[in-house]
Amino acid sequence: MIAPSLRMVFSAFGALTLAGCGASGGGPDARETTAYDGIASGEAILLSGTEPFWNARIEEGTMRYTTMEDQEGREFPVERFAGNNGLSFSGTIPGEGGKSIDVAVTPGECSDRMSDRTYPFVATVVIGSETRSGCAYTDRQPFSGPDRP
Repeated sequence: MIAPSLRMVFSAFGALTLAGCGASGGGPDARETTAYDGIASGEAILLSGTEPFWNARIEEGTMRYTTMEDQEGREFPVERFAGNNGLSFSGTIPGEGGKSIDVAVTPGECSDRMSDRTYPFVATVVIGSETRSGCAYTDRQPFSGPDRP
């Protein structure tokens, strides 16, 4: 199950967007009720972050999460949730004492500050009480810049 805090982020962002756009009227706006569809369910999502270095791949309901200390990584099932302005994934990392992991992927230009790449998505990973930030792209929506920085 997705962490309530990530669901609130997606819902709140949608409400703030409406307020900022000057939307008016008494009826519901499509942006309030439409789930994010910018990443198809069949797309593989690749995420990475620095300080500390970490990588993840989410595909077909499974996530593989790697770090510098665990380069083989751990693979586990995740549940997908489409919010108002992005996707989130939730699961439990095996061998980590049952720590939960929640991932938010939202559209927005992102730089890892380590390469000349620009990524189409921002990634936020919460493991237990620790938050890590990074960038993301998909197999259908790649980064721009050099393949090997």
